[in-house]
Amino acid sequence: MTDDWEERVAAAWATFDDYPEDRAADFRSVIDTLVAELPSGSPLGPFEQAGAWDSTGHSDKAVPLYREALALGLSGTKGREAKIQLASSLRNIGQAEEGVKLLTPELDAPSDELDDAVRAFLALCLSSLGRDREGLSLVLGALAGHLPRYQRSTANYAAALR
Repeated sequence: MTDDWEERVAAAWATFDDYPEDRAADFRSVIDTLVAELPSGSPLGPFEQAGAWDSTGHSDKAVPLYREALALGLSGTKGREAKIQLASSLRNIGQAEEGVKLLTPELDAPSDELDDAVRAFLALCLSSLGRDREGLSLVLGALAGHLPRYQRSTANYAAALR
């Protein structure tokens, strides 16, 4: 993988909204063409393909690809993105409990720009399981740090919901 490849993948994703629903397969083909350039066994291939299936409404086809990417060793920011996206896809196909199990350990992972996304998608999984108070607690806790005022109050209310 090169920086050029990453830039071309980012450029492809930047055009995603240019593909109407009836041309979703065309977008997936663009991603498949880029993935074909990767060495065999690269975790980036199934990760990008999973995202393409997921984004075109096929969470069921995305789940095994996300799992493959993680099994192949996808790590760092992309690995965390894969876990978030996998949890979302699992929720979409009725397996929210597995999404909760996947994202809960991420609450204790080293902090990065994806912390709030972890909380948001974990909250969605919890809500799908009827655990709305826990989900709301996570979302309010994430929101508290972004508020110009009432940060302490919002964080305290979030903790009280648990």
